[in-house]
Amino acid sequence: MSSRRTFLAGSTAALGLAATAAHAAPSVTAPQPAAAAGGRLPNLVVVLADDLGYGELGAYGQKLIATPRLDRLAAEGLRFTDAYSTAAVCAPSRGSLLTGLHTGHATVRANPSSGGQGSLTATDTTFAQVLRARGYRTAVIGKWGFGPEAAGQDSHPAARGFEEFYGYIDHSHAHQYYPEYLWHNDVKEPIPANAGGAKAVYAPELLERRALEFIGEHAAEPFLLLLTPNVPHAPSDIPDTSAYADRSWTAANKGHAAQVSWFDALVGKVVDRLRALGLEQDTVLLVTSDNGPHEEGGVNPDLFDANGPLRGYKRNLYEGGVRVPLIAWGPGRVRPGPQAMRGSTPPPPERSPL
Repeated sequence: MSSRRTFLAGSTAALGLAATAAHAAPSVTAPQPAAAAGGRLPNLVVVLADDLGYGELGAYGQKLIATPRLDRLAAEGLRFTDAYSTAAVCAPSRGSLLTGLHTGHATVRANPSSGGQGSLTATDTTFAQVLRARGYRTAVIGKWGFGPEAAGQDSHPAARGFEEFYGYIDHSHAHQYYPEYLWHNDVKEPIPANAGGAKAVYAPELLERRALEFIGEHAAEPFLLLLTPNVPHAPSDIPDTSAYADRSWTAANKGHAAQVSWFDALVGKVVDRLRALGLEQDTVLLVTSDNGPHEEGGVNPDLFDANGPLRGYKRNLYEGGVRVPLIAWGPGRVRPGPQAMRGSTPPPPERSPL
C-alpha cells in the first residue's frame, strides 16, 4: 500500500538521490551507505528565506534592492515563475515543506501565536529522515520554528531526521536578531556579548559561519543542508545599511533592503564554498521563501513592489501571499532554463486578477 514514506522516498529517487522500489516504504531509523549507479549521490542545499516576496529579487523584476548573486544563479539555473508555498504564514508552510503534506493533512496548520498546533509529532516523517536513512549527513541551521523550546521531544530537529541543528527552536525566539543564546543540538549556547539587550553579535552571521563549516566538514560524503536564516522577517534589524544610506527611505525600509541583500550575499557565500571544494557538479541548490512579503515593523512592501505583479502579502490568501521565488541551481545536474540561454529574463506575468 502506498504511504507518505513511500511518496517521500519516490521523490528522492526522482531527483536522482536514491533508487527506491515503488512498493517499499523506507526505513528511517538505520542509516545505510549511500550508493548510486552513476557514482556519488548529489548533495542537497535548500536555502529558505523568511518572508521574502516574489518580487524582491532582481531576477523577478526587483529594481531597488541589489541581489546580484541570486540573479546570477537564476540565469545559470532554473527560475520558477509559478512556485507556491502551502500557506501564507511560516509554520504551516515549513511543516509542509518538511513532510510533503498539504495543510489539510499536515500536523502544523497555523502559527503557534494563533493558538494552532505548533509542534511536529512522532508520526511526521520529514525528507531529512528519508535522506539520512540513505547515508546522507543532515543539518538544519537557522530557524526551526516548531516548539516547544526543549531538547528530547518529538518536535526537536534531532527527532525529525537532522543529526545537527544550530539556531532557533521556537517560533518567537527566531524574531530576535541579537539573542542571548542559540541552540546547538540539544544544548543552549549562550552569546554573552548580547546579554542584557546588547547588540554585539548578529545571529544570522553565526548561522552563516556554521553552515559554511558544515559544508566543509562533509565535503567527502553526500549531505543535506537546510539553511533557514530568519531574514528578511521583521524587525528590519541589521548591523549595516550603508548600501542604502543615500536613499530617502525610512530606517525600516533601509533595514529591510539590507536584509534582502544580506540574504543574497549569504547564498553567494554558500556557492563560493561549494566551488572552492569542487562540489558544484555534485550539488543541487534550491533557494526559496516560506511565504509572501511582510508589511510589519514599518516596512512598506509597495515601495519595493515586493509582491511583483501579484496582489496581497504575507497572511493574505491571494497570490502575493503564497507565490514565492524558487531558483534551482546545479551546474552538473540542473539544466539552465530558456531565459539563461537567451541571455535575458522574460517579463513578469500579468498582474493577477485575484
